[in-house]
Amino acid sequence: MEYDLELDKVVDKINKERANLVCIQLPDGLKPKAKLIQNEIENKTRAKIIIWAGSCFGACDIPLGVEKLGVDLLIQFGHSPWQ
Repeated sequence: MEYDLELDKVVDKINKERANLVCIQLPDGLKPKAKLIQNEIENKTRAKIIIWAGSCFGACDIPLGVEKLGVDLLIQFGHSPWQ
């Protein structure tokens, strides 16, 4: 099954925020596609994308220590819409 990851919305958000360093947090099922996601976003923005390799159990599972990396934006992918 393929998912619509709405990468166009991600790209728009990154460009709107003028983010330079973006952390992407993926659920385990999407981690095998992490490099493809990273490449597509980096090709359409000026941002450097890093992938959080730790666990992700939902929107409340913010990566501990991510603020120490100096990221401008954290983007989580999940199964439910979140505004």
